[in-house]
Order: sequence, then structure tokens, then C-alpha cells
Amino acid sequence: MREALLRELYKIITPEKVEKFEQIAALRTRHLTVVVENLYQEHNASAVMRSCDCFGIQDLHVIEKGNTFNVNREIAMGAGKWVDNHHYVDKLYPTKKCINTLKEKGYRIIATTPHTDDIEIQDLNVDQPMALLFGTEQSGLSETALDMSDEFVKIPMYGFTESFNISVSAALSMMTIRQKLEQAEELDWLLSKEDQTELKIKWCKNILKNPEIVEQDLLRRLKENRS
Repeated sequence: MREALLRELYKIITPEKVEKFEQIAALRTRHLTVVVENLYQEHNASAVMRSCDCFGIQDLHVIEKGNTFNVNREIAMGAGKWVDNHHYVDKLYPTKKCINTLKEKGYRIIATTPHTDDIEIQDLNVDQPMALLFGTEQSGLSETALDMSDEFVKIPMYGFTESFNISVSAALSMMTIRQKLEQAEELDWLLSKEDQTELKIKWCKNILKNPEIVEQDLLRRLKENRS
């Protein structure tokens, strides 16, 4: 039924969009996901979301405690339509809620921060699903995030400045891990066919007017044709 629904949706969007959705969905992954904690500058938040889309990372997890995750449309360039954003706004324990949710789904929690036991990002093992955590430029990740992390990574630096801008750190990390995934043999890290179908249905609905009504109408017709 879901494949049939997608075929019907494809009939009402442009062939160019259909071709684009098919190409991009086949390259999407949830093997790697990104978590940002309490970002306060909207240009950084927007740039991280845009990088997730550019590197084919489908999910962005947003921990909001004190700072609201605001998106600058000019910087994000519409990435919010294509990347799934998951927000954690619990007043007391949003970080715990986010990390526990990811751990329950089988993710290793990787904190991006200088640490006594850290490794460089290019040496990270990518065999298991992983969630990369990024904190603010001023204070980094919270103690809760660090305590709940399984591993720590850093980006090699060769200058006087102590750290990269958060959006730059995220982009460099995503690029490095994406390259490692593409080089990994016999690792099933792309979305399944079923997940791709659901994603393409969602993307179709994102560009339609009254998408829920359209979906209900198409499903009704499909059921009538089957009976």
C-alpha cells in the first residue's frame, strides 16, 4: 500500500522532483545522526541543519534548555523540509531524555570535545550506529552529556585557535564519517527500501498543499480499487 501511495503521489508532482527524490533517498542514512545541545545562535543551528542535508544525514536531534532552536531560512536553504528534526524541550532533563532515547535505539553516543581519552574523528570506528553530540562554543557540552557519552572525539587542529565554530565542527565531522561509511565494505548503513519509501512519501507531502487531505483521498481511492 505504501509503494502504491508513493506511485500516486509521484503522479501529482513534477518529474524533476521524482527523479531528485529517488536519487537522494537512496543516499540517506540514519547510521549516523547528529545532536546539538542548547545552541543559541540561529545561524549556527541553521548551518548544522543544512550540513545534515548536504551529507545525507536524515535526523537532527535538538536539545533545548534555556535556548530555543531558531532557524534562519536564508542559511538553512530549506533544509527543514528534507531533514527530520527531533526536539527535546523537557524543562529539567532534556539532555538525558535525548541521549536515553538514542541509546534505546542502539546508538553509540559520541561527544565531540577535547578529553583525556579522546581519539581523532578520522579514527572513529563506524561499524555501529553513532550519534555525534555538539555543544555551544562558549561552554561546550554539558556535564550530563559528557557523563552519558560512550566515546569522545576531536578534530585535529594546527593553529593557535582552540576550537572551530560549532557549525564548522559539525560539517567537518559529518564529512569525515560519511567518507568512512562510503569506504566501509559490507556495512549496511543506508536506509532500507521501506524507510526510503516512507521518506519519499513525506517529502512529497512537504511540497503539496493540504497534504493530509491529498493522502487520505489517494488512500481511499487505492482501497476502492482493491475492493
